[in-house]
Amino acid sequence: MTQQEFIAKIAPAAVEDMRRTKVPASLTIAQAILESNWGKSGLTINANNLFGIKGTGTAGSVNMPTTEYVGATPIATSAKFRKYNSWDESIADHSALILKGTRDKPTRYHGVLGADYKTACQKIKDGGYATDPAYPQKLISLIEKYELYKYDVDKSDNSVDKEAPTLKLEDWEREAGLKAIDNLAAKVLLNDPDKWKQRLKDDPKGVLEELPWLVFTLLDRATDKISHQ
Repeated sequence: MTQQEFIAKIAPAAVEDMRRTKVPASLTIAQAILESNWGKSGLTINANNLFGIKGTGTAGSVNMPTTEYVGATPIATSAKFRKYNSWDESIADHSALILKGTRDKPTRYHGVLGADYKTACQKIKDGGYATDPAYPQKLISLIEKYELYKYDVDKSDNSVDKEAPTLKLEDWEREAGLKAIDNLAAKVLLNDPDKWKQRLKDDPKGVLEELPWLVFTLLDRATDKISHQ
């Protein structure tokens, strides 16, 4: 399995979990990459455990060697890790751990929820997920190298954060607008027509938002001219 195939395999579950739990998909994918060595670690192969979560999983547990850090000093040891029936179960359990925390501190990972990826990477370390002092930067480097942050944008139809579509004018609408500006300028009802033409080209939305004000201003000018004739 290539690196891109690994990302493509777990991304849908990571995004779906993000929609339910607000755990950034980029964090989920980056942790899976780092903790499982792209799905090649013994823990992932033997237990479907992508995140190095200790304890008992849906399919029991396995004892595996691991490295812990005391300050900046690495120490080789072994621990009991959770075993799952599938990667999807591992991803769901990872999100559940972030949501529920631990018995002594249920909110220990809540700084991750809904956060941008850099904040999430730091908060997961601050909560005690890993002892490696370089853990946040390792995650950030993976997210930026593989552009995992793009998975943090919810593209579902129900998303409230979708970027508004850019307003574009049809050719005939733009031509009509330009002619209207010329006509108004010829009647001395509009100052600086070149400015309005450029704005119509560069910022049609802004021009349309100002139309009510513009119309009333022009009507006022026209009425004033008629009354003085």
